[in-house]
Amino acid sequence: MKIGILNADAVRPEFAVEFGEYPDMFAAILKGVEPSLELLTYEVVNDEYPADLDEVDAYIITGSKLSVYDDVPWIKKLRDFVVQLHGANKTLIGICFGHQMVAEALGGKTSPADSGWCVGVHAIEPTSAAAGYGLPDSELHLRSNHKDQVTQVPSGGKVLARAEACPIASMGLGEHILTFQAHPEFSEGYARALLNMRRDILGEELYRSAMDSLATETDDMRVARCIVDFVTRRATQATGRD
Repeated sequence: MKIGILNADAVRPEFAVEFGEYPDMFAAILKGVEPSLELLTYEVVNDEYPADLDEVDAYIITGSKLSVYDDVPWIKKLRDFVVQLHGANKTLIGICFGHQMVAEALGGKTSPADSGWCVGVHAIEPTSAAAGYGLPDSELHLRSNHKDQVTQVPSGGKVLARAEACPIASMGLGEHILTFQAHPEFSEGYARALLNMRRDILGEELYRSAMDSLATETDDMRVARCIVDFVTRRATQATGRD
């Protein structure tokens, strides 16, 4: 099974040496669940896209330091590509910026959070709709690092999980789209590096609270399993229709 990673950013060079690029981070957790997965990377910031939508079985949109509403050519093109994927009923996973991009492209809304930066480990609580997308019915702890968040889901979209600091922490649309605001792909070390980098921006109180929260055990692999199962189920359904 093939998954295409629509990479929307580059890791700072000094961090990439230790933690890899975002596709490397996704490979670590997804192949940790299913080693036979084949992952292809498309550098969308450099205008790299598949020649054919069916080149892979599913797509993942990564995080990014930019905002989905920024007036940047590659962001506009990615937004159009999301519309194309949705129109083709293609399986799509969105993470952080990817979560927000799916909402923005398909008629929802993304805005700066009133509460500012959401960083560190946060608990998300699945809704009654979560089971339909393969999410567990118990609380999940995940690492977050964002100042924007989805404030309105697209028409037909379902809120799958909520957090105190992020009311739309996970979203589903149709049978083919699953998104998360948090970062299951972030290691504790990378999350710590980002917090240290933004210490002055965050302020000492938020920085300290977020750093302390990193001691909390996270559910990265449970979410990775949900993603792999979601993609596998969709691929099996598509094969059955052929």
